[in-house]
Amino acid sequence: MTGKQRTLRSARWFEQDSIRGFAHRQRSLQMGYRREDFMGKPVVGIINTHSDLATCHQHLRQRAEDVKRGVLRAGGFPVELPTFSLGEVLVKPTTMLYRNLLAIETEELLRAHPIDAAVLLGGCDKTTPGLIMGATSADIPAVFIPAGPMMSGSFKGRAVGAGTHTKKYWDERRKGEITENDWLDLETAMTRSPGTCQTMGTASTMTCIVEAMGLALPGAASIPAVDSAHPRMAAQAGEVATRLALHGLPLSELLTEAHFNNAAVALMALGGSTNAAIHLIAMARRAGLTKYKLTDLVAAGKGVPVLADLFPHGSHMMQDFHDAGGMRALLSRVREWLDLDTIGVDGNSLRSAIEGAQVWNDEVIRPVDNPVTERPALAVVKGSLAPGGAVIKPSSASAELMKHEGRAVVFDGPADMAARIDHENISKDDVLVLRGGGPVGAPGMPEWGNLPIPKPLLEKGVKDIVRISDSRMSGTHYGTCILHVSPESAVGGPLALIETGDRIALDVESGRLDLLVDDNELSARREKWQPPEAPSRGWSALYVAHVGQAEDGCDFDFLLADGRPVQEPEIF
Repeated sequence: MTGKQRTLRSARWFEQDSIRGFAHRQRSLQMGYRREDFMGKPVVGIINTHSDLATCHQHLRQRAEDVKRGVLRAGGFPVELPTFSLGEVLVKPTTMLYRNLLAIETEELLRAHPIDAAVLLGGCDKTTPGLIMGATSADIPAVFIPAGPMMSGSFKGRAVGAGTHTKKYWDERRKGEITENDWLDLETAMTRSPGTCQTMGTASTMTCIVEAMGLALPGAASIPAVDSAHPRMAAQAGEVATRLALHGLPLSELLTEAHFNNAAVALMALGGSTNAAIHLIAMARRAGLTKYKLTDLVAAGKGVPVLADLFPHGSHMMQDFHDAGGMRALLSRVREWLDLDTIGVDGNSLRSAIEGAQVWNDEVIRPVDNPVTERPALAVVKGSLAPGGAVIKPSSASAELMKHEGRAVVFDGPADMAARIDHENISKDDVLVLRGGGPVGAPGMPEWGNLPIPKPLLEKGVKDIVRISDSRMSGTHYGTCILHVSPESAVGGPLALIETGDRIALDVESGRLDLLVDDNELSARREKWQPPEAPSRGWSALYVAHVGQAEDGCDFDFLLADGRPVQEPEIF
């Protein structure tokens, strides 16, 4: 926060001695408020992503009430604005198709209404970056409230987590190693309460990263959704937002390159989702860091060990992480890689936020000299198959496959893959390639990248195989998957030219991914290549016309920060 008092935006609506000012006050009084409720007070907009179909956000209707309690306590005027809810799993074809739509709606809701500061209620995967991208572009102060992880799952006395163990037990079911009754029981054993996935998937990755950036209150990210501390945190965030309205910085001014470098350090220490790479680039470019790129992210996190022993790369749940000290404790262990002078939305430095933090369980938050794995959480590979780059999560992959050469087996989309994968003559040394899953091709870049192991290989005990795609993978999943290949196949990237039988070479340590095919042969194939038919109407048509590639954060070209001041709406 700054010492200088900000002029309230809402005054332009409520304090004008004009016919418009009269109408604004009149309509507010029509809703049962008194003039003294909103006149001269900070108006705090609560952007709420609650939905009856967003399982992670079932409790956010009540959390909005908790925020209002804090706003009123601090002398503000709370107003709730419902927005698009990106509930993972039930939204098709993918929530990533709508992240930018949530960002647009958030930005325009905040700009069009008399809002002085915002509280952003979210947590499920794309919700966090979408809200922050929108609030950054709206150019007002904001604080983020993480939805919080759901209760830990339990099945026959064993810890089970959403996504991670869904995949594990699905493979067992395909092999005939689990009963039908057990499979049905698992439907309720894994997901037992409101809240985000209790594994280190994309949801927990993004909320924890946002805390490390100072956009959420210290300690907020890991509080379980059903913990009584969660409503208390929400009320406190309401108080902070009210103060932000008078003394806070807009996110566009608050966020610096150091904040994003700290996010990279947190990502590595968490062993977080590869999806974070796309979201952080998009968030950085909304904040005016137009040249921030994937290699900057990886460089900032270079050498940071994976210390959070959480599924899918470890063996604990988010509630265990919270009980072990949460993000404050984790960040205290990687402080040598952090810029501790970055300022959070509460006006305090990161140094202050982690001061006095302690780790209560060294098995959950490991010491630096005893990491979960020696392999990093994120690596970038480039080469003739991925000129713009691709990513892999070495910490959740197989060490023996980090350097590999194999025969390509190519699938054109998930339907082709589903029809053929269990019937092709595929060996454990082959490389599965799925194309047509990028931001333009799908569209929306679904989480198709974790291709299933062919059933004949599963039955032989094969647990991993190299897989390559221009799509994404759930952060709750695992395996040697090369993701986000850029440029994607739908725009003519080299992935479009691969044929079954080609040789592919992967060397993660050297940062290489190459298609071992003669240039003349590739040129001949390119002459025959035709782009897929694009959507002709609706949101999908707008999306494919303006979305960037994975290396650029998959944002729309017309939404990037351009250095010009945000235009306030005219009031006549």
